[in-house]
Amino acid sequence: MKDLNNKVAFVTGGSKGIGYGVAAALSAMGVKVGITSRHLKEAEKAAKEITSKGKAEVIGIEADVRDFESQKKAIAQVTAKWGQLDVLVANAGVGHFGSIEDLTPQQWQQTIDTNLTGVFYSLKAAIPHLKKTNGYIFTISSLAGTNFFAGGSAYNASKFGVTGFTQAAMLDLRNYDIKVTTIMPGSVATHFNDHTPSEEDAWKIQSEDIGELVVDLLKMNQRALPSKIEIRPTKPPQK
Repeated sequence: MKDLNNKVAFVTGGSKGIGYGVAAALSAMGVKVGITSRHLKEAEKAAKEITSKGKAEVIGIEADVRDFESQKKAIAQVTAKWGQLDVLVANAGVGHFGSIEDLTPQQWQQTIDTNLTGVFYSLKAAIPHLKKTNGYIFTISSLAGTNFFAGGSAYNASKFGVTGFTQAAMLDLRNYDIKVTTIMPGSVATHFNDHTPSEEDAWKIQSEDIGELVVDLLKMNQRALPSKIEIRPTKPPQK
């Protein structure tokens, strides 16, 4: 997609963090964007902020990635407004961390339903539209999608799943000229897991860095497909 002006994107979990950074970067390039959150006011507030700084309209939509019908309805809202869908960014995620002994069944279920099943639902709802535009799918996995750690059983399981799911989906869809890439960030300065970003997070990847990466990938020649990309801070603090 050499010219991104007037393309249309759908970003899950776009009211803050990585999703917000990606939506802002896309809007700055002239891409119209629908962002979702489970809380409509948060989605609309973020959409208004991004629109005021960007070059294309962003709309906020209430949707829950854990509900397939909710995802279909949200994408239908985007296509009804703008007539097409060119880019999907399956970003929404949660994190519950702790020993397997302490992890509750509810925390496990929420993590898997949001981080893994939610990605499946997002792709499933978007694919019919992306086949019409030879679109591009991005999933947001994590370095935790190939590197396990103590206290990460639910999160590791979900992100290992996203990584594997995305690579298989890439093979399924590339004959439709749909590109599929999973982005695997390390430490990112976001509100993830109730964290409040501060000056101490300056060494971390910033959400706008992921946005810049998405834009660069969209502009890449159609013949080239970076299917899995790891991105980490250049210089983390020494332990």
